Amino acid sequence: MVRLLIGLGLVIAFALAQTAFTISEGEQGMIIQFGSPKRILQEPGLYFKLPVIQNLVRFEKRVLTTDARTAEYLTLDKKRVLVDHVSRWRIHEPLEFYRSVRDQQRAMARLDDIISARLRQETAKHNFLDLIREKREEIMETVTRDTGETAKAFGIEVLDVRIKRLDLPQEVQASVFARMRAERERIAKRYRAEGDERAREIRAGADREREIIVATAYETGQKLSGEGDAQAAAIYAQAFGQDPEFYAFTRRLQAYEKILGEGTTLVLPPDSELFRYLQNPGGK
Repeated sequence: MVRLLIGLGLVIAFALAQTAFTISEGEQGMIIQFGSPKRILQEPGLYFKLPVIQNLVRFEKRVLTTDARTAEYLTLDKKRVLVDHVSRWRIHEPLEFYRSVRDQQRAMARLDDIISARLRQETAKHNFLDLIREKREEIMETVTRDTGETAKAFGIEVLDVRIKRLDLPQEVQASVFARMRAERERIAKRYRAEGDERAREIRAGADREREIIVATAYETGQKLSGEGDAQAAAIYAQAFGQDPEFYAFTRRLQAYEKILGEGTTLVLPPDSELFRYLQNPGGK
């Protein structure tokens, strides 16, 4: 009896092991019966299936990454480039995914083929500089959008496609880099020439402004000096006009002070106006 119960328990445990299963947060599943899909399981939890005649196929629910091999493409300006792309995707429709590609390895191979074809088409439409500089982001957005539209038929949702590495073949790198260096030097020379020309214009303008300022200052100084001399002369005239004789006397004394020094000899006629006050101190 005990052995019968043990045997019965083992049978029940085996049956439960064959029928009960769980789906975790990071996965989704599908029940297959005789090769045909029966149920899609996308929510985590405990599920049951018929033993023997039904099988469980699990799929990733998380975001997957495909890192493709380096491939050579030709740009619009006939440049050969080596491109290594990477993509992020996930299984969106498990039923379509199972019917079209079956498993993850085949899906990655199919997705790489689709991306490579679209990338080859876009590369052929643009020049080399567009790929490495101006239009790279726009190109990758176009490739992502077109790849996503094609991949929907396989139950795949493409989230992003990026170029991880873009290089020139080894045999053409030296010549391309030499041309790029020459182009940069030409641009640098042009900028330096424009800078020198602008510097000359600024210096010429500064010199012109300096000359104008100096001339204006000199003119103002001369004008003020003339006005000062005129005012001084007017003051002198007003002051000495009150006593002309005293004015004449002081002016001659100033003249005597300047011309008659120690050891000075003058030969002048005795009636010279200069000696008026020396001959006649009274001035008469």
